[in-house]
Amino acid sequence: MKEAQLEQFLHYLSTEKQLSHHTLDNYARDLAKFSDVIDEQGLSQWADVEAKHVRQFVAKIHRQGLSGVSIQRALSAVRSFYRFLARERLVEQNPALAVQAPKSSRKLPSTLDADQMVQLLDIPIIDAVSARDAAIMELIYSSGLRISELVSLDMHSIDLADHSLRVTGKGSKMRMLPIGGKAITAIDRWLDYRHELADYSESALFVSKRGSRISVRAVQQRMDYWGKRLGVQGKVHPHRLRHSFASHMLESSGDLRAVQELLGHEDISTTQIYTHLDFQHLMQVYEGAHPRAHKKAKK
Repeated sequence: MKEAQLEQFLHYLSTEKQLSHHTLDNYARDLAKFSDVIDEQGLSQWADVEAKHVRQFVAKIHRQGLSGVSIQRALSAVRSFYRFLARERLVEQNPALAVQAPKSSRKLPSTLDADQMVQLLDIPIIDAVSARDAAIMELIYSSGLRISELVSLDMHSIDLADHSLRVTGKGSKMRMLPIGGKAITAIDRWLDYRHELADYSESALFVSKRGSRISVRAVQQRMDYWGKRLGVQGKVHPHRLRHSFASHMLESSGDLRAVQELLGHEDISTTQIYTHLDFQHLMQVYEGAHPRAHKKAKK
């Protein structure tokens, strides 16, 4: 019975919430661990679970070395599962609501500064592949796209005349985004080459050498390749360009709400991490410029 209800929940996440396969895998993995702990306690019904059992689950995965972020994710999965059970009238209370995950420091995303972005985007265009790669990176940095959003773009998603695109984000939410002039030029150039790679019936904006829609993995590999070839410090990956877009937009505009809309964040607290990046930049400038900012030397 417990397993069947868990399967119903995962089916609900897949069909009604339309979560990605990656997120579904995380939910399934976390809830399988939770189910094992409940079985160890001899509980046969989800309704029998109490807050103390959830705390035992948290303590166990913490001992296994899971980070605070991973534990928070697991707790979120349990809370969501019990909300589903309550909706189905299978339980009366949510035992995970009173349980908190151990706090952990929030890791700030790695970004590229403006000079590094110029260095990275200076790709020599010699063929269809290099034109495609340049357009991909210009578009991610121009519009702050997630990698999943980028690879799902179709030809009709882009309006070059209007300098805009329609993108489907998390939760199948649509949003309209602007495209910068440099990205428009790069995309226009890629479209001149696209017929050399794309199958006749392929609708995807970006395609692989095989002629079909390019994969997430292929984009990651190509960006890593260009980062190394062009001598950019640190690993270059799609999310780093998205982070750079957000940080640079916030640094220049100071408009947190606008950056939230551009990134497609449902909760503004997710966007607020970029204010920490901006403050770090201000601190570096301050400490380098203010005559009384330097720490007192030890005697």
